[in-house]
Amino acid sequence: MSGNPYGPYQGFAVPPMPTAPPPAPPDGLRAAAVAVLNLSGLGLGYALTRRWVLAAACWAATAVLLFVALPADADGLPGAALAVYAVLLLLAAVHGAIVGLRTRLTLPGPAPLALLLGVVLLAVPAGGALWYDDAHEEAVQQALLDRLEKADRMVTAAGRHEFATAHSDYGTALDVYRDLAVHHAGSRAADQVPDRMRTYYTTVGAAYGHQRYCEAIDALKYLRTVPRSMPKEQLGSLTRWPDDRLATSLYECGRAGLTAGQDDWVPRFGDLLNTFPRSAPAAKVAPAVAAQVKTAEKAVAGHDPCAAVTQLQGLHTQIGDLSGTAPGSADGLSGSADRAGRSGAAGEYACGVDQYKDGDFDAARKTMDQYVSDNKHGGNRERAKKIAIGAEVAQTLPAAGKKLPTTASGGGISVTVKNDSPDDVTVLYTGPVTGSFTLKGCGSCKAYSFADTIRIGFKPCSSGKNYPQHTLSLPVGTTYFVHRPHGANTSTPASDTAKLRSGYIYTECAYTRQSLGSAS
Repeated sequence: MSGNPYGPYQGFAVPPMPTAPPPAPPDGLRAAAVAVLNLSGLGLGYALTRRWVLAAACWAATAVLLFVALPADADGLPGAALAVYAVLLLLAAVHGAIVGLRTRLTLPGPAPLALLLGVVLLAVPAGGALWYDDAHEEAVQQALLDRLEKADRMVTAAGRHEFATAHSDYGTALDVYRDLAVHHAGSRAADQVPDRMRTYYTTVGAAYGHQRYCEAIDALKYLRTVPRSMPKEQLGSLTRWPDDRLATSLYECGRAGLTAGQDDWVPRFGDLLNTFPRSAPAAKVAPAVAAQVKTAEKAVAGHDPCAAVTQLQGLHTQIGDLSGTAPGSADGLSGSADRAGRSGAAGEYACGVDQYKDGDFDAARKTMDQYVSDNKHGGNRERAKKIAIGAEVAQTLPAAGKKLPTTASGGGISVTVKNDSPDDVTVLYTGPVTGSFTLKGCGSCKAYSFADTIRIGFKPCSSGKNYPQHTLSLPVGTTYFVHRPHGANTSTPASDTAKLRSGYIYTECAYTRQSLGSAS
C-alpha cells in the first residue's frame, strides 16, 4: 500500500475557532468606563463590549421611557415608569462593570478615554431631564391658563342671565380663581387672577350698572361674601366695591316699592338702615317716607280718597314695622308714622262721602262710624254721624241716598212716631234733615202675626194704649224712615217714605211682625 502518511486527517489536530475574545486581564478602570457608559441610557457600555442584545435592551427601555414621557403634559411622567427605568439603569451599570472588568473594548483606546466619554455622555440624560422639567412646567402653565380661560368663559356666559339663574356658575368660576390664587401662586394664571376678579365683580354686579336695582341686591350681597374665601391681595379695592352699590340699590328698590304701594320697601329700607346706617342712601330713607305720606295726604282730596286712606293706614303700620326692625332710625320715622295715622283717620270722612256718593251705603256707614270713633274732636264728626244714619236708611230705601245728608235740623211739620212693639225700636230718618232716636218697648204690646197684618182694617197704634212716642219737627219734603227693632222678632227693618206737606200732622207707627216687620 502506498499513500501520503501526512494526509489532512492524520498526524495533525486543528484547534477550534474561539467563540469570544479571550478574557483580558482585570481592569477596574475599564469596568468603571463600561458602567458609566451604560448609565447614559444609550447602552454604549454593552456596545463597546459587544453585548448587542443587552445594548438593544437598553435602547428599548429608553425608547419606552421617551414614548411614555413625550410629549410632556401637565400630569408629568408617571412615577412608576421613572422608578422602573432608574432601576434598569442601575442594573445595567452594575452588570456593565462586571462585564467590562475582563472584556476588552472593541474600539482601540485606553480605558480612561472611554471613562471620560461616559462622563461626558451623562450630560445626555441630565440635559434630557432638565429639558423635560421645562417642558412639563410649560405644560402645567398652559393647563392652568386653560382652566383660567374656561372660568372666564363661564363668567361671560353667566353674565347673560339673571343672577338667580347664574349663581351656581359664578360660584364654580370663583372656585377656580381661588384655587389658582391659593394653590398655584406664582403661576402665570395666578398672576392674572386680580384682573379677572375685576371683570368678575363687574359682571356679577352688572344689573346695578343698568339701574336694575332690585335685581342687583342679591348679586351685590353675594359679592360681599367673596372676601371670606379669596385672599385679600387678590382683591385689593374690590373688597369694598359692592358696599356703596348695595346701599344705593337697597334705597332705590325700597323707594320704588314705597311709591308703588308695595310691601317690600320695609325690608329693603330695614336692610339698608341696619347694614349701612351712616351711608348717604340711609339718610334719604326718612325724607322719602315723609314725602310719600304727604303724597298720600294730597290724594285724599283726589278722585279715590278711600285708596289714599288705605295707603295712609298701611303706611302707619309699615313705618312702625320699619322702626322696629331698624331701632336706630325710629326718631326720624316716628313723626311720619304719627302723621300717617292722623291723616288716615281724618281721611276716613272723605272716603265715606265718596262711598256714599257711589251708592256703597254699607261701606259708607261703616267708614263714617269708624271716623267718629277715631276722631273724638274731628271737625266733621256731626255730619259724619248724619251721613252714617242716611247710609243705613239708604240700605233699606235706596232712594234716600240720592242726596248727601246735611247737619240741618228742625221744621214746621209735626211728625209723631209711636212704638206698638214689645221691643225697643230705633227710628232713623233722612231727607231735608237727618237724625235718629230710640223708643222704649210697649210693655202691653206684642208682635203681630202675619194673619193680623193682612186682616182688613188692620191698623197698629189704634187701641188707645199709652204708646211710647216721640214727636219731630220736620220741613216740607220727602223724609225716609227706617224702624230698627232691637229684639229678635225680626231681622229686617221696617221702612216708610213720607211726603210731608204744610198744614198736616203726621203719625208714624212702629210695630213688629212675628216673621216680618213693616211700618205705617
